Amino acid sequence: MLNHKIRWDGYGATELPFVTKGPTLPGDLAAGGEPVVLVIDDDIAIRESLASLFQSVGLRVKVFGSAPALLQSSLPNAPSCLVLDIRLPGISGLDFQVDLEKAGIRIPIIFMTGHGDIPMSVQAMKAGAIDFLTKPLRPQEMIHAVTRAIAADQKRRAEEKTVSDLRLLYESLTPRERDVLALVTAGMMNKLIAEELGISEITVKVHRSHVMRKMRTRSLADLARIADTLGIRPDKPKRI
Repeated sequence: MLNHKIRWDGYGATELPFVTKGPTLPGDLAAGGEPVVLVIDDDIAIRESLASLFQSVGLRVKVFGSAPALLQSSLPNAPSCLVLDIRLPGISGLDFQVDLEKAGIRIPIIFMTGHGDIPMSVQAMKAGAIDFLTKPLRPQEMIHAVTRAIAADQKRRAEEKTVSDLRLLYESLTPRERDVLALVTAGMMNKLIAEELGISEITVKVHRSHVMRKMRTRSLADLARIADTLGIRPDKPKRI
């Protein structure tokens, strides 16, 4: 059966008869919960072409003509990535990447340019870009890059949620229970913890039991991993 292959020329898309399949999105990503692709390019034809490409594989798209235009918009609370042109009016794509990092906006970036060079691509990748694509853009190459970027953002969001959930559990502990947690996961025995905190050993055991229950863990190893994840350390214990 004769299908069509999209040829990307950097200014728009044309269709050529070709026996192949069009760009596709992996099933695991498509089922990941309404991911969004943000596009910044000052060329309206490219914005429209990329929007059409991403929508053709079921992705939501938001397009912008400049970096400030994106900042004036509400960023989606969903797995996302940014397809960013290097050469933009005003602030460049590379400078905008730096500004996003400084602002704590950790969205994966895919750069695109018709005038790229090796030092520019090295700078972008060292700063954390997912990919650096040159125009004319190839549809499936772009989809692959977006797939990797959104998958990376999904992983980051899952890790941040895990830390947030653990932080809420930790905040449910009393100050004394937090002391016990820090000392237990630092390797101190109950007797030494009791001496350190000036309480009885049986009281340490009670606090320890409460910590395990509230932190929803059953082993010291799991509790130690939680403490490490949250960066919990004892405050200058007298003895370890």
